Amino acid sequence: MRIVIAGGHGQIALRLERLLAARGDEVAGIIRRPEQGDDLREAGAEPVVLDLESASVEEVAEVLRGADAAVFAAGAGPGSGAARKETVDKGAAVLFADAAVRAGVRRHVVVSSMGADPAHQGDDIFDAYQRAKGEADAYVRGLDGLDWTILRPGMLTNDAGTGLVRLEAHTGRGPVPRDDVAAVIAELLDTGATAGLTLELISGSAPVSVAVKSVAGN
Repeated sequence: MRIVIAGGHGQIALRLERLLAARGDEVAGIIRRPEQGDDLREAGAEPVVLDLESASVEEVAEVLRGADAAVFAAGAGPGSGAARKETVDKGAAVLFADAAVRAGVRRHVVVSSMGADPAHQGDDIFDAYQRAKGEADAYVRGLDGLDWTILRPGMLTNDAGTGLVRLEAHTGRGPVPRDDVAAVIAELLDTGATAGLTLELISGSAPVSVAVKSVAGN
């Protein structure tokens, strides 16, 4: 498969790129800064320099054409203000989804946030983030032409992955290693049976492949 990842230099994205490249997939990661390219190449991915805050739908669609799947894993990051939550966590996600539709790439996985909600209340930066993610998720759900899955991990950690997770429509809050998030995304890309589902993810007791098969069969 050829898979294009938005936010290709993110912590989850780099882990995912390594997994996909190791199993023989062709992976491209969209990045903002050319100097990030070496990290992607080391992970086995092709770096594509494109700023999703200023790119046009057609520019992004050109990168996506010929891909089998797209993954939105971009984020403004913890040091950013409310304005960039709007332009990246919402705006770039909307742009990327529109571009996927234009390019004819149906399989679309979004890395969202547990608790994301357009109606989320509060004035803190995290509140703005949860609203932006929720609005982006709602937009993706409303698009024709995408076989989307929205993944909402719990508290992300850099602990070594265990390969054991809980993946359900509602899990309750809890931590999950980024390693295991990447492993779940890789598994989701292998099946279209989770299309149309919004799933929460935390550490648990089910092997990744079993957890994905279980929700796909519901």
